[in-house]
Amino acid sequence: MSRSAHPAGPRHADVMTEGHYTAPPADLNALDAKVWARTVTRDEGGALTVGGVEVTRLAEEFGTPAYFLDESDFRARCRAWADAFGRDADVFYAGKAFLSRAVVRWLKEEGLNLDVCSGGELTCALDAGMPAERIAFHGNNKTVGEIERAVTVGVGRIVLDSFQEIARVAHVAQRLGKRQRVQIRVTVGVEAHTHEFIATAHEDQKFGIALAGGQAAEAVRRALTLDGLELIGIHSHIGSQIFDMAGFEVSARRVVQLLAEVRDEHGVELPEIDLGGGLGIAYTSEDDPREPHEIAKALGDIVTRECEAAGLATPRISVEPGRAIVGPTAFTLYEVGTIKPLEGLRTYVSVDGGMSDNIRTALYDAEYSVVLASRTSDAEPMLVRVVGKHCESGDIVVKDAFLPSDLAPGDLIAVPATGAYCRSMASNYNHALRPPVVAVRDGEARVIVRRETEEDLLRLDVG
Repeated sequence: MSRSAHPAGPRHADVMTEGHYTAPPADLNALDAKVWARTVTRDEGGALTVGGVEVTRLAEEFGTPAYFLDESDFRARCRAWADAFGRDADVFYAGKAFLSRAVVRWLKEEGLNLDVCSGGELTCALDAGMPAERIAFHGNNKTVGEIERAVTVGVGRIVLDSFQEIARVAHVAQRLGKRQRVQIRVTVGVEAHTHEFIATAHEDQKFGIALAGGQAAEAVRRALTLDGLELIGIHSHIGSQIFDMAGFEVSARRVVQLLAEVRDEHGVELPEIDLGGGLGIAYTSEDDPREPHEIAKALGDIVTRECEAAGLATPRISVEPGRAIVGPTAFTLYEVGTIKPLEGLRTYVSVDGGMSDNIRTALYDAEYSVVLASRTSDAEPMLVRVVGKHCESGDIVVKDAFLPSDLAPGDLIAVPATGAYCRSMASNYNHALRPPVVAVRDGEARVIVRRETEEDLLRLDVG
């Protein structure tokens, strides 16, 4: 690979940026353990390795861009969540973060349940052997066909998202001669400190039934009267990429208050509450996520305290980590193409992917880290913006970061913490081919989702 130097953009440490970084790190070659999968390190030659395999070898075999997922790290995180909550609680992996048949098998083997939110995700789960009773089905607008299949196969729970859906699921279940276990999703009016597009507990949005105005209480009344439904609990999800537990405390308190109202009105103590997911991960060195055991203790303490105060038996708790499990386990590997320095501003580093493999920066103003992956360098740091190859000025992968000033076309760079919502939200914009997902473990790498081909694109184009 070429190592020729080029005129660089700003390199001084006190440069101000629009994004996360205002000064270069002390060592551009260092890897912050918070944002990388557990087996990612550098070999003696300075190249990044994952699961004992060097990224230059991975790039040669699988091409770029590509997502490389540390299977042992994924499994370890599943076990950490399962162990933290124990046998008296349920952990549902949120499949929307990233789902494949291999992932479903890993979840099944590690003892986790699965949360799906579409017929396609349900198909993937069942095809890979996840028992239907270990599946929860979410969604704000499930079709009749999706409901029929979920009820027919016997999913463990359907989360009801509206008054119409209460009637719809009950009708389908009765017609099929079934009694479907359900939870009611409520919006608790909690302000989650996150991007507005991923905050889901305020009333003015599409998910759930509001506690305000007695709507959730009315939803419970209706569900309890319908023969096709077995109401097992209340569901609440306040948002995504959240670090502050205060929102969960307020949410749990309000959900428990609803449980007490249900007991007082109907003489029924609902046995379960689901507090959703949304726990944040580290995308940069400034993010400080909590460990699963800390989260489990905090949520358990909150629910137990509120139930004791209300005179209720403590219900079984469910949580739905998705990003918190798969997010840190993968990184995206790119090859550097055009490098364009803008004097006094920054250097634009173009890569062979972009918003088609990571829409989150454009969609949520998300921030990421990036490192030179194919080698180390002692060159001065330069302020860069990593951009894609698509015909959009908003095609940004990493807004502001520092890379070595001797970066050259042909170098490999890696963006960590891309396991969640990158491949699952990937697109064919500009007829781009969606990248593969490659699982790496104990020195071996295997494709679990193959790279798309031009033939795949044309197969859907019927002319």
